[in-house]
Amino acid sequence: MSDIWAVIPVKEFDGAKHRLSGLLTPPQRCLLAETMLTDMLDAVASSRLLAGIAIVTLDPSATALGEKIGARIVTEGAREGHTGSVNAGRRMLAAEGRGGMITMPGDIPATRGHEIDAVLSSHLAAPSFTISPAHDDLGSNAVVCSPPEAVPLRFGDNSYFPHLDAARLRGIEPTIIRQPGIAMDIDHPVDLAAFLRLPQSAGTRTRALLDELGVPALLATRGIG
Repeated sequence: MSDIWAVIPVKEFDGAKHRLSGLLTPPQRCLLAETMLTDMLDAVASSRLLAGIAIVTLDPSATALGEKIGARIVTEGAREGHTGSVNAGRRMLAAEGRGGMITMPGDIPATRGHEIDAVLSSHLAAPSFTISPAHDDLGSNAVVCSPPEAVPLRFGDNSYFPHLDAARLRGIEPTIIRQPGIAMDIDHPVDLAAFLRLPQSAGTRTRALLDELGVPALLATRGIG
């Protein structure tokens, strides 16, 4: 086992996934966000290489899900956006002298534990930086830093290449490893369609929920598929 901790930022589920508002109601979007996080935390909990898990959140449901898998719940920075939450988590790890951090969002429900372990296995000795991008090469869906604050991080719709540049500016050549489940984040209706096509979506709670909500048919009526 490494001395790398997972830091998972989770904003409050109310109002989640507003980009899906043309397809799903607010309660459905809230349920989807919670279900995606459940799948993602199952993968994190099944990793063989993580030293621990920290969830940065103020959401009661996310807190309960985290406690169920023995995660530490961090509230500092939880309302400072994705970047602020991650930075709060890694400041905590750095202060404790932890060896490194991997951060992933809660909306990558096709992720599997073996994918997380593959990313961690590819990570080099400190100082080092590893990244597993989103399917569109825009987002940074898994980022590993050793030590935790080795490279400045700023997340957003187009963070992948800026993160590569940030690592190189610190004299660190980034390791890039692609994993199909980690790559499949869900923000837009087209992402739902891509997730439904992904073989790894089979058997997930998220896939079952989307089928229950009739999302495949809704997407088809809009010509999204």
